[in-house]
Parts: sequence; C-alpha cells; structure tokens
Amino acid sequence: MHSPLETVGQAVRTARKGLGLTQPELAAAAGVGVRFLVELERGKPTVRLDRMLAVLDALGLELQVGPRGHNHAGPAR
Repeated sequence: MHSPLETVGQAVRTARKGLGLTQPELAAAAGVGVRFLVELERGKPTVRLDRMLAVLDALGLELQVGPRGHNHAGPAR
C-alpha cells in the first residue's frame, strides 16, 4: 500500500508527463525548485504543503480531503 504522499507523487508525475513537461519546466511554472519536485514525485514525507499545492495548481490538479476508507465516488451499490 502506498502512503498518501506517494500517491500524490505518482499523480504529479503522471500529470506532468501527460502534459509533456520536464521536471525543470514544471518546477519553473509552479515556482518551486527542481529538487523539491523530485522529492515530491518520490513521495518524500517532508515536502511543504504550500509548495505541493503550487505544483498541483500548475498541473490543473486539486487536493481533496475526505474521511479515510470511504469511496469518494459515492456509496457502493
């Protein structure tokens, strides 16, 4: 099982590659350093939330928070 930060890191990497961006390009667009972006994509647990949100914003992604263990798509049928 992946940690939440690893899941975010994988989503960032997938979105970045889907947009055809390099890590330096995305870092510049988000106003963060390349080293930070590398650590974020690896799921390093010491990333700063404000910088992570800037990267997500630059990719057109958002962070959603909800109760653990619940399906965010709605109740199972």
